[in-house]
Amino acid sequence: MEDRYLVRPVREDDLLRIREIFNWYVRESFAAYPVNDVEIGFFQMLYREGTSCPLFVVETDGDIAGFGLIRPYLPFPSFRKTAQVSYFICPGYTGRGMGTMLLERLTREARSMEIHTLLANISSRNEPSLKFHARHGFTEVGRLKGIGEKFGKRFDVVWMQKEV
Repeated sequence: MEDRYLVRPVREDDLLRIREIFNWYVRESFAAYPVNDVEIGFFQMLYREGTSCPLFVVETDGDIAGFGLIRPYLPFPSFRKTAQVSYFICPGYTGRGMGTMLLERLTREARSMEIHTLLANISSRNEPSLKFHARHGFTEVGRLKGIGEKFGKRFDVVWMQKEV
């Protein structure tokens, strides 16, 4: 089944679909922190970042089913070997192994960038993501209690870490 999926670098014409996927999570879940749709300019900025912020999509049957990226943890040289990962799979495509494929690609990319540590920050109300990360070798290393609020509900931000 997985051979139908392709993980590849983002092209500029993918950005509208990426925005569509992300904004679904903005409107419908705690997975994305914004409370309002994000404009296309944000994704264009990420795309222009290029090698400092690699962005990939997972494609199936010609449709972009998800995307992921690596971004610097902090902009200081002392943290150059630490990065954050983020990924979002379109709701109709979850549970098919695409998130795992995307994370594997991001991990390989991180190693090629000489990154040793990957971080993820996840809403405590996003149980599927917490479980996904734990299954893939991330461990909880910190929790900022009640600092977020969305849909009238407070949530913790859970930091998870994996050595690569």
